[in-house]
Amino acid sequence: MDNRGTILERALILFSERGYDAVGVQEICDAAGITKPTLYHYFGSKRGLLEAILEQSFSALRNRLTIAADYRGDLPLTLQTIAETYFSFAGEFPIFYRLQLALWFAPQESEGFKVVNMQNRFQHEMIEKVFLNAVPQHGNMRGRHQAYALTFLGMLNTYIGLGLNGLATLDVELARQAVRQFQYGIYS
Repeated sequence: MDNRGTILERALILFSERGYDAVGVQEICDAAGITKPTLYHYFGSKRGLLEAILEQSFSALRNRLTIAADYRGDLPLTLQTIAETYFSFAGEFPIFYRLQLALWFAPQESEGFKVVNMQNRFQHEMIEKVFLNAVPQHGNMRGRHQAYALTFLGMLNTYIGLGLNGLATLDVELARQAVRQFQYGIYS
């Protein structure tokens, strides 16, 4: 593995285990077996390193979510596909997913929250679009798309958090159960 890849890998693990703010640049360098100038050469700063980690991992999620959120007139199927996409992604990349959840719930003024916010906005916008596109078939959703998107993603992330902590299995059946639970409230 090259220096850049090693730095990304070691920093992701450290940030996920202890939190972005708790890990110093020297600790990352020691874990990667490199010097500070090498880290700064590749990433410019600790924030630049975090941005690179998030961009690398979120690009895979964005690609999958773009496909999953393609609404074609069947809301239950689309929501099921989105749930399965998230559960599958979190299962494949648990270290990254734990980090991004921690950053999302970090203080609003923290550097980590500011960096992850753009990535999370994309997710919300993709899911909001699903609910907006469903309005012709489900008129009661009109004007509720933002709340539904936030609630749906929040519910999925709660289940993923349980899965990452060994309290649930992130599989198709759990995705089905989550979508049924969510749909019960939105169709009323």
